[in-house]
Amino acid sequence: MSIRSVEPKGDKTMTANDVVAVGVKVFDAPSVRGSWRPLHDPDDVLRLMDEGAAGAVAVVRDAGATFLAPLYHELAAIVCLGGTPKSHIGIMSREFQVPCVTGAVFRGPEPQAGADVEVDCSGPEGVVRG
Repeated sequence: MSIRSVEPKGDKTMTANDVVAVGVKVFDAPSVRGSWRPLHDPDDVLRLMDEGAAGAVAVVRDAGATFLAPLYHELAAIVCLGGTPKSHIGIMSREFQVPCVTGAVFRGPEPQAGADVEVDCSGPEGVVRG
């Protein structure tokens, strides 16, 4: 696999394979790409519904994020900073077959809203790359 260079960030050259976060994958799923969309409350979900959620990587803090329910069928992936594969968000992501990483821990700064990211649940753990 080749690594392509992207715009430098500070004094470090970022690559397409830079790991942004690591957590527990909910189920085996191929790698997907999408737009990083932090969702803090139901108002954020309503805005995303109006804009269209196709291809979004929903980022939530709480594994009980039931407010995602209207979006599951459109999301590319979910990254949850808490929870486990047995939490509500894990159960729902399996039901809708939306790749999901729970208990995600950032390895640096969180991506900016709208950034293109990859969510990879094909290996032993869930990995988010910038």
